[in-house]
Amino acid sequence: MKFAVVVFPGSNCDADMLHAIKDELGEEVEYVSHRTSTLTDYDGILLPGGFSYGDYLRSGAIARFSPVMKAVTEAAAAGKPVLGVCNGFQILLETNLLPGAMKQNDRLKFICQNVTLHVENSETMFTSLYEEGEQIDIPVAHMEGNYECDEATLQQLQQNNQIVFRYTEDINGSKERIAGIVNEQGNVLGMMPHPERAVDSLVGSVDGLRLFKSILLNWREKHVVTS
Repeated sequence: MKFAVVVFPGSNCDADMLHAIKDELGEEVEYVSHRTSTLTDYDGILLPGGFSYGDYLRSGAIARFSPVMKAVTEAAAAGKPVLGVCNGFQILLETNLLPGAMKQNDRLKFICQNVTLHVENSETMFTSLYEEGEQIDIPVAHMEGNYECDEATLQQLQQNNQIVFRYTEDINGSKERIAGIVNEQGNVLGMMPHPERAVDSLVGSVDGLRLFKSILLNWREKHVVTS
C-alpha cells in the first residue's frame, strides 16, 4: 500500500506521519506538495497537523483552496481512505468533506496533553482493530479543537454511526465530546488527537498504531489476492 502525506505551508506533523507509516507500519509513503494536482498513484491520503498558511484567516480556511484539495476530493469520491489529523481535520471540515466546524477551545488556551478516547465505532476501515467501547491513550495538541455542528447534523452523525471517537472527559468544549468523525461513506476520517504520535512505546503509547494497521488490513482485504 502506498500513502501520500500532503504537506501544506505550515504543516509540522508531516515527519511524524511519515515515520508512523514508513518505520512503524512498514509501508511505502511519500511527501506530496500542496501544489500537486493528482493523487492517482496513492492508495491512502494523509493530511497531517500543523498550521497551514499560518492559520491566519481560520484553521484550514486557506488550505482548502490548494490545488491538491481537488485531488483529495477525487480520492475520497473514489473510496480511498483519507485521514485528516488536527489541522488536517480542520481542512476536511473547510472543504466540506466532513460536516461541522471547529471553534477555539472553550478555555481559549492551547492544549497539549495525553487524553483518553472512547472508541465509539470499531466497524470503520480506520478502527477495525479496536474493540467497541475500548479506551485508548492518544495525545492532543491544539488551540481550535472545539467541534461544533447544528442539531440536525448531530442527529445525522448519531443515526449513521459517524462518531468514531469521543473524549472520555470534556477537554475543549467539543459538542458531545466528539474527537473524531467519519463521512457517510466511511472512507474519510477527521480527528483532533494525533495517532501518529502514539506508535512507539518510547513515547508512552502505541494505541495509535492500530488505526494505521486497520487501514492497511482493509486495503489488503480488498486488493491482495492470496490464492
